Amino acid sequence: MTESNASADPNTASLPLTSPTTSQIPTSQNFPTRTETDSIGSLEIPDTAYWGVHTARANENFPIARRPISVYPDFVRAFACVKQAAARANAEIGALDDQRANLIDAACEEIKAGKLHDQFAVGVVQGGAGTSTNMNANEVITNRALEIAGRSKGDYAFIHPNDHTNHSQSTNDTYRPRSRSRWRSHCRTSSANSRSSPMPSPRRAASSPISSRSGAPSCRMRCR
Repeated sequence: MTESNASADPNTASLPLTSPTTSQIPTSQNFPTRTETDSIGSLEIPDTAYWGVHTARANENFPIARRPISVYPDFVRAFACVKQAAARANAEIGALDDQRANLIDAACEEIKAGKLHDQFAVGVVQGGAGTSTNMNANEVITNRALEIAGRSKGDYAFIHPNDHTNHSQSTNDTYRPRSRSRWRSHCRTSSANSRSSPMPSPRRAASSPISSRSGAPSCRMRCR
């Protein structure tokens, strides 16, 4: 595994919204890579990437939508909230040491603030019921946590995407709470907008496809 030459500032990463397939990753000295390994084998991952081997596999296996999850920022923030809560809970019960938990927590806080969203590169349509999305989040959070610790991306012996960032979790544990968190965030925004905008007339509301389909009244009730 090569040492990363990337800056510790996540805003310096300049990658496309979708990760390249293996055949598209250049290996010349002008484009440094790191080697990551899973149960299938090894792949060369761009050193500037915060995603890793599982995300690269997903983009090879599911080139369906060609629309990355990063286009939904509330979705990404909600996932960071779930991962942050899991790290804190694991630290509280002694399942994760404080050092790793704090690093994961800090990385999640940055993602909640809007950083590294372009690194959430798996497509919105995929097989595996969201496992690829979960692992994409684990890899991005882990590699940023490693940088905060002064280590190279891919140094998974110190913080591992599955063993530490995903500790005591499955995709079902993270995906459904993430969906509820995103829904509550959307509801709060919808409620704020509805309070600041004049209510449409009953006739207009009944005939408007946006009003009739958005479910704004029930949204406000759920978030009350």
